[in-house]
Parts: sequence; C-alpha cells; structure tokens
Amino acid sequence: MTGADESTSVRNTAVDRRARGEALERGTAGMDVAALLARTGTASLVETGRGARRWDVDGLTAAVTAVANRFTETPIDADTDFFDAGGTSLAAVELVAALSRELDIHPDLDTVFFDARPRRLAHRWLADHPEAARPGPDTEPEADTDDLAQLFADLAGADRLPLVAAPQRVAPGRILLTGATGFLGSHLLLDLLRHSQAHVVCLIRADDDHAAAQRLEHAVRRFALPWSSEVRRRVTPLAGDLRRPRLGLSDERWKTLAAEVDSIVNAGAAVDFLRGYPSLRRTNVLGPLTLAELACTDRPKPVHHISSLAVFNGSDAATLGEDDPTTNVAALPIGYDRSKWAAESVLRRAGEHGLVVTILRPGGISSHPETGAHNPRDLNAGITAALMRFRTAPGFRYLNAAPVDWVSRVAAQIVGTPSAWGHIYHLTGQPTSLEQVVAETTLGGMGIRVQHWRQWCDDVVRAIREEPVPELESLAQVLQSPVARRQLAAMVTAPPASATRTEAFVSTTGLPAPATGPAARGRMLAAMAGIGPQPGDQPYLRFNETLTGTVGPIDDTADSPCDLRLTLSIASSAQVFTARTLQVGGELTCARLHDAPLIVAGTATIRPHDGIPLRHEVRHPIMHYQLTLRDSSGDAWWLVGYKFAAPRRRLVRQLGTQVIEIGRVGEPATYRGEVAVPMHTYLPDQIDGIEIDPRLSERQQRLAKLLWLSWFGGQLGKSLLEPVLRVGVDLLDLRRAMRKEHRR
Repeated sequence: MTGADESTSVRNTAVDRRARGEALERGTAGMDVAALLARTGTASLVETGRGARRWDVDGLTAAVTAVANRFTETPIDADTDFFDAGGTSLAAVELVAALSRELDIHPDLDTVFFDARPRRLAHRWLADHPEAARPGPDTEPEADTDDLAQLFADLAGADRLPLVAAPQRVAPGRILLTGATGFLGSHLLLDLLRHSQAHVVCLIRADDDHAAAQRLEHAVRRFALPWSSEVRRRVTPLAGDLRRPRLGLSDERWKTLAAEVDSIVNAGAAVDFLRGYPSLRRTNVLGPLTLAELACTDRPKPVHHISSLAVFNGSDAATLGEDDPTTNVAALPIGYDRSKWAAESVLRRAGEHGLVVTILRPGGISSHPETGAHNPRDLNAGITAALMRFRTAPGFRYLNAAPVDWVSRVAAQIVGTPSAWGHIYHLTGQPTSLEQVVAETTLGGMGIRVQHWRQWCDDVVRAIREEPVPELESLAQVLQSPVARRQLAAMVTAPPASATRTEAFVSTTGLPAPATGPAARGRMLAAMAGIGPQPGDQPYLRFNETLTGTVGPIDDTADSPCDLRLTLSIASSAQVFTARTLQVGGELTCARLHDAPLIVAGTATIRPHDGIPLRHEVRHPIMHYQLTLRDSSGDAWWLVGYKFAAPRRRLVRQLGTQVIEIGRVGEPATYRGEVAVPMHTYLPDQIDGIEIDPRLSERQQRLAKLLWLSWFGGQLGKSLLEPVLRVGVDLLDLRRAMRKEHRR
C-alpha cells in the first residue's frame, strides 16, 4: 500500500490487484472506515488544505479519472463506473483517500458507491462545493442525474426489441448461463448438468476462453462442488461481459451464440447493498436487456431470470405473493432493490414483444446443508453467522430464506420443464419466524439475545472489530453503511412470502422440500463452525469420564495398569447432533509408556460409521476415540479406542469398556489392552457431573442437560439394539434357508 509519505502519482500496472486487496484486508481487519482512510494517508475527510485548489468540470473530471485508474483492474474513461472496471469496496476506500490527499476533494464513501463514474463524481463535488469551482462563463456544473430518470430511460430500451414468435416449448439442449462463478450460479450449473442432457455455455468475465475456464473451475471448487472431466466435457466457458453491448462478443461470436443456444438462464448480477442504481445498472439492468436482445436474435429463446424478493422491500402487504404487485420503485430503499425491479420491468416489456420470460425470485439464500458453502455477503448468512459467533439476532418478523441446494434444484427443474415457463416463482420455502429461531436455538442451548436491529448493527460491528473476526469483516462493512442499513430495516420488517405456484410445481414434479427444519439448520450451523464458537470459548456442555484397565505389548499379556482421566466437551449442540463428535482432553497414566502422566487431546465419535461393523469385525461400534498423547518434552503417541456392542455380553458393561491400541506417532501399534469405566464413577461423572455453559439461563441449562441425556441415551440404546436385531435377522434367514432345504 502507498504510505502517507510516498508518491501515488505512478502505479505499477503489473501489481496483482487481488493480492493487494487481500493484503489490505489482512492489515486492516480491525479498523473502521476512518482508520482505513488514515492508514492510506488521509487524516480527515472534511478538512481542506490551505489554499484549496479550484477546478473546472473538465479538469476535475480528468484528474479524478487518472486517480481512479490506479485502483481498477481495467482502465476506465470519464463515463465508466469505477466498480464496473473491477474496483472493490476496499479499493473505493483507497480512492477516496487518494482524492482527498492529492486533489483536495473529499467525497464520502456513500457518494462513491452511489455513482462512481469520474465525471459524475466531479459534477457532484462542484455542485456541492461551488467555492471549489474555477470562475468562468462555462463552469456552472450540471445538476446531478436523478437515478429514477435514468432508470426509466433504461426501461425504454426494451421498446426497441423486435417482435418475435413464441419459442418452441421443448427441453433445452444448449443453455447459456450467466453468473456461473457466483454462489447460486455455481450450484445451478451443476444442477443443470445433473438433471438434464443439456450442454451449458457459461459466460465468464475474463480475457479469453482459457482464463474463463480457469475462473469457472476455481469458483466451482470454492463452493465445495465437484469439478470433473464430465463437467468439463459438457461445459463451454465463453469469455464475455454481461455489462457490455452484445456481451462484449465479436459480431461473429454473437451470431454463433444466438444460433446455437436454445435457452438463456441469467444468474448474473452485481449484489452490493452499498452501490447506487447508476453504479449497478449496467450489470443488473442493461445486462438482462442484452440477453433479451440475444433471445430475439435468430430463433426465439426462452429467458429465465434470477430476480429477488428485494423488489418487495418496504411493502406493507400482509404477504408477498408471486403475482402480487411489487413495491413502487420510488419507495424501494436502495439502489440494488431498484436495479432488480428495473430488470424485471425490462423483461416484462420484452415479454410483450413475444419473448417467454420466467422470473425466479429467491429470498435469502442460505448455506448448503451438507457442505456449509455459503455467501458471506448475503444478509441472511450474516445474521446466521452473527447468531453463531455472538449469540445475538435482530428482531426480524420473518426470514424468507431457503438453502442454496434447494433453490438451485428447483430453478434447474423449471428451466428444463417447458410447461413451467412464463411465470413468476418464489424460491423461498416456508418463511421462518423469529419465534421459531428462538425456540430452536433455545433447544440447542444457544441462548440468543434478540435486539432492535439498530442496536444489533452497532453491537455486531463493535464485536467484529474488537475481537477481531476477519471472516465477518464484509458483514461489518455492510452494517456500518447508512445506505445498507436501509436494506436491513426493510428486511427485518418484511412480511412472509407465499409461494403457491412454486409449491404446486415442487409437488407435481416430486422434488424434495427444502431442508429447513431444526435438524437441517443444525447441520448448516455445524458446517459453518468456522464462524461459530472458537477454541478457548466456554463449551456448550462437558463431562468427565474415568477409565481404568491394563495394556501390554501386541500379542502378549496386558498386565500394565493404565488409567485415563478424560473430559469430553462440545462447543455447541450443532456439533454433536450433526457430526456426533466430542472434543476430548485430559491425561493418561501408564508406567509402561512414561513415568509421568501424558497429556491427552483428540476426539470421540458417537456411533461411527452409523454403527456398521468394521471390516473383519462382527461387533458394532458404539464410540470411536482418536487421541494424541504427549509428554512434557513434546514426544507423542497415538491412541485409538473403540467401545463395541455385541449380543453375547452384558449390555451395561459394553457401554463403558474400551478396546485400545497405542503406538508412537508415525509407527504401528506397540501396545494393546482394555480399559473400562468403574461403575461407581458413571453416575457422578457422566450424569450428575454434566456442566452446561454458565452463560445460559437456569432453564436453558436444565433443558440442555435433558436434551443431551435423551439424545445420547438414544444413540447408546440404538447401538446396543443393533447387534441383537442383527442376530434376530440372521436367525430368521437361517430358519428360512432350513425350510427351503427341508422342502427339497
């Protein structure tokens, strides 16, 4: 980064801007915007230097353009938006700092986010600060452009589309997909491949097709999705740009694309709650208009557009129906909402020209219930992350959100079902009320606080910055912006969305319902454990376990005493109910291994492999211990232990008996033996001795203990019952075989 005392007039264009941005984030994770600006060399946004410079419009425009070009991935001219050229939120902070330091103009960040075209920034500064304008006959700055006037001018572009006949209603064979590198788009790409025979052309912003392929593979892998030779065979990465006329393609490639594809799916969008409509329009409005133009070129093609429930923000309706009127555009709180409204309006006008347009409106898109992949910039994901990390939530009415795998699966099915085209679908699942979230987290022992959304914003931003929590830095950037807070205000007061048409489609096609129940939410929270309770935090629950027995060399008598004093704990209820894993600590005393006690650390898994017997083993595993043993000098051993269930042994004793093997790290097992829980320790250690997080209320602590005992007891009971049932099944099979033999 350029320091305060260094010249910023020359920028090395070979610098990797992505790496530079990441370095900036690493070095500033705990700072607010003012601190970031100070770090870039600007002490104040409002002070002007002595002998302030005076500008004419053209001169200031040229100067702002020159400075902005040092912070973008590609060069821009005076009428190109800073963010459209690859500028980031952090780069915008640097831009504001450089403008203040070098040009003595001090726009605030919200001004830059609203419309980051250099000419507009110059006009706005001179309009707000006439004392900075150079006197002259032509220095009167033009009035700021009304974004609603710009919006309606953009809508008029749809009126220039030709009239076309309706496309053939057949399942697509070659699909153009935009936004495939995004969170939903990556999942949608895989679902289109899994559930159709179509080939998918992915429009990727890149310098060439090879770079587009690399960027697509990186995105798919980043969201924990499979990338294989079969995916590569059925996908064609196409270097282009949704923001540019004709997608940035040559005339030849445009005509070829129009002739080859028979369906268009638009999942591409600039999702940024800080930017204004003028900054978002090229991607979010003109992009869909260009796709409508492509759909009208050569043979007509259906268009499937991923919109958003944001078109209802600020609505005072009791419910949000699929065919209900959207909010008046002038009442929508932020530029993102207006851009999504305008995109729908453009495509609705395209439909009047004969195109078949399907509108798909997700609400919040939550994490994948199995992989935990999530979009850190989604406000619903941010609320979940804050709930996990800080045990607090804003007082919302409903969350209209569904997991990404379900949203993607339903969208892909609609794209491949011609009879479903031409309608509006809400991909929201069942709305979740605040009461449901509080009840489920209470059962899970989370003990969340519900706050007014303004107080919640302040407290969460403060907590992220004080700890710090780099994983939630993007949430802090959103929550500290007055513009983005308007989005949160609309979100927390939103009524429930209804999805009658979507529910009927899901039922008719046999698709599964979204995994949104308590168990599924628990899996999502567990998968997002990286932003949940951290090592060193007070565990949700813990108890002690004492085991005594003997060990000896492999293939020899086990005659050396061995004692373990363990503490088993879980960070949250989600950890145990989903992964069935407990953290283990404590010490092991065994003179054959070491004169002094060894420190124990590791995990214990309940019903590993779902209780299926191990290879070459007829007993069913109850618990699996994987531990590391260390002495004071750092020497290490490994210990693997199993508790087994078999029908021929006393049931109660099996619950406390563990078969163990021990060896040096990196070497085979040296010792083997058996240790067991003394019966007189079981009740005081593992029932009466259960400790619950003291931050929970007394009622929540009692509920958490009861929930744990019932769940853990159920798992142990299932483990003991499985071998008995297996013997019963074997006996029935034997009896059936004997009858067949007798008949012969």
